[in-house]
Formats: sequence, C-alpha cells, structure tokens
Amino acid sequence: MSARLRLLVLVLPLTLTACEWFSDFKRQPSLWTWEPVKDSLTPSRGNPQLSVPTTGTAVAGFQVSYGAFPATIDSMAGLRNPTPTGDSSLANGRIYFQINCAVCHGDRAMGDGPATRYGMPGMNLTSDVTKGRTDGYIFGMIRNGRGLMPPYNRIEEKDRWDVVNYLRALQGVGGKTVAVGPLAAPGVTGDKVPGATTLAPQQPEPFYNPRSVLPGAQQPVAIAPVSGGQQTPGSVPPTDSAARAKTDSSARGSRPPR
Repeated sequence: MSARLRLLVLVLPLTLTACEWFSDFKRQPSLWTWEPVKDSLTPSRGNPQLSVPTTGTAVAGFQVSYGAFPATIDSMAGLRNPTPTGDSSLANGRIYFQINCAVCHGDRAMGDGPATRYGMPGMNLTSDVTKGRTDGYIFGMIRNGRGLMPPYNRIEEKDRWDVVNYLRALQGVGGKTVAVGPLAAPGVTGDKVPGATTLAPQQPEPFYNPRSVLPGAQQPVAIAPVSGGQQTPGSVPPTDSAARAKTDSSARGSRPPR
C-alpha cells in the first residue's frame, strides 16, 4: 500500500464523522447540579457542603407548578413585590430586560423589538391591559411563560422583581424615569452584564489549620464563615515556643547532632 493510500485510509474516517474541529468554544460540555450523567440514573455532582440559597423563594415548585397555563399564572397575581423601586433595582432590571426582553418587546417595551422583523408578533407591554396587571402576575409570566412567551427562569427571583420594577418605569407607573437601550456595545462585560448569582453558595467551606495534622498540635482551627463571603479565624490557644519547637521537631524527625 502506497503512502498516499495509507494516508487516505487514516484521514477518510475523520472527515466522514460529525466531529467538529473548530467550535470556537461555542458549545462546551457542562452539567447542571443533579443532572443525570448521559442516560443513567446516577446524578452528577451534588451541591457543595453548606451551600444554601441566601434568599427565599416566592413560590416553590410544589406550591405552584411551572406550567404555562393562564390559571397557573393567575394564581400568582397576588404575590407582593418585595423589592423597592430604587435606583439599584431599576439599573439591574434594565440589564436583564435588555438581555432577555428587548429582543421581542423592544427597548421601550412597545412591542417593536428586532425579532418582530422575522415574524414575531409585536407585544406591547405599555398598553393599559398590561399596566392593569399586578406585579405578581408579571412575575409569574416571567417564571412560567405562556403562549409565545417562553419561561425565563434563568432570571433569578430577586432579579426578576427588578425586571418588574423596570417595566413599571417604562410603563410610566410610579413616576420613575429610566434610561433605555443597550448599556454598551456587544461583548462589553463588567457592570454591563449581570453580576454574581445570589442563589449560589455564599458560605465558604470551613478552613482547618494544616498544622492540626502534626503530632501534638492543637485541635483544628476552624475559620468561621460570615456574611459577605469573609472568613474569620477562630481563637487559637497560646503555646510557648518550647512546645512549638518540640512539635516541629517531632514532625521532622530527630537528627543526630553535628
């Protein structure tokens, strides 16, 4: 077999497969917490120890389903908006509105988003009908979706209320004036995109002093987690230099004198 033929035999299977050589990192493998690995019933990785949400849930899944049904969304109409309409809430709501909502509803929520050029019906959120909806109803629409509206559960609950506040300002409700339009050119990050999640683990793992593994050392010194992701070391009983030297010596092993 000639060299050319051998090369063809090796290269041909690669060219006929669905292997994507240059993906530019567009599609990366990832697993959600508790997502089954492939088709098995074995979950992937559980939540880290001490990871708990730092905020409550307005409506749990066992209370109100995530079904996109009118009656389901109507049942959330009585939810109270817990987020005051402050500048920080409106600024955060604008970020999420631009990323998720403006493509269909438009920068001013008047139903003239870019998607309407490609057959998407224009849905004006500044109409009197939508103005008459409660904050809880709009929250439920974002949570569940309905009709042409897909669910946007990727917007966390705290941020979802900010979107509601921003929409109210676009509707002229409450007397607030807000900026409209994109915050920056595509690709700009920093404060122009959503920040860190508020539902992810906010409590760090306890840190234990590595010297606790040495013979005769003190008990593990826990670093207690506190709010804001800071860590505060626990109290360490004082030890004299002789005891510390003895501990270090026993850890290194005895050496003959020179």
